[in-house]
Amino acid sequence: MKILLAEDDEQVASFIVNGLSEAGHSVDRVGDGRDALSYCLYNTCDLAVFDRMMPGMDGLSVVKALRAARNELPVIFLTALGDVEDRVAGLGAGADDYLTKPFHMSELMARIAALTRRRTGSAEVTTLEVHDLRLDLLGRSAHRQGKVIELQSKEFALLEVLMRNAGRVVTRTMLLERVWDFNFEPGSTVVETHVSRLRAKIDRPFDTPLIHTLRNSGYMMHGPR
Repeated sequence: MKILLAEDDEQVASFIVNGLSEAGHSVDRVGDGRDALSYCLYNTCDLAVFDRMMPGMDGLSVVKALRAARNELPVIFLTALGDVEDRVAGLGAGADDYLTKPFHMSELMARIAALTRRRTGSAEVTTLEVHDLRLDLLGRSAHRQGKVIELQSKEFALLEVLMRNAGRVVTRTMLLERVWDFNFEPGSTVVETHVSRLRAKIDRPFDTPLIHTLRNSGYMMHGPR
């Protein structure tokens, strides 16, 4: 999931970015309300986490401007203002949820998952399967033919993108954007290197390869055809 974080406190922002990234999300961060509004109007993401009090433009004003522009991006407020009146004001401005500081990362993750379920109108996907490979998104584990496959954080995120798009072409640029947050890195071999490492773990020890390279296109994940 692509998430925008608008938070001016460097320590809090680092904590959130690290936590969301470790959970496999792609995170862009800004520290100013005006930058947050501009990002949301001219870029695509799945969800935004806004600090209530930001320089340049406060979170309430940003959300009101988004809703006035008919932008329905899901927004979660993070704030030290925890009174009932403050929560009502945040939700009344158009935010979808409200989390008071200090908070646990597990609660933020749970609220993101719940908001995603409400928006899609369906149950949260917790496991992905392609042929005999199973990815547990909650347990952060992978299994093939009953064997546990140890994956690093980026390998897990890469595999998740490929499995969510099983049967469809996933380009190198798409992987750079969704796994590494790169818009374009000419000459970088980070995708090829990680795909090779992933293949060594989930393909080579087994009879049936699942990750396929499509020349001049990208990668596709699928089982036997």
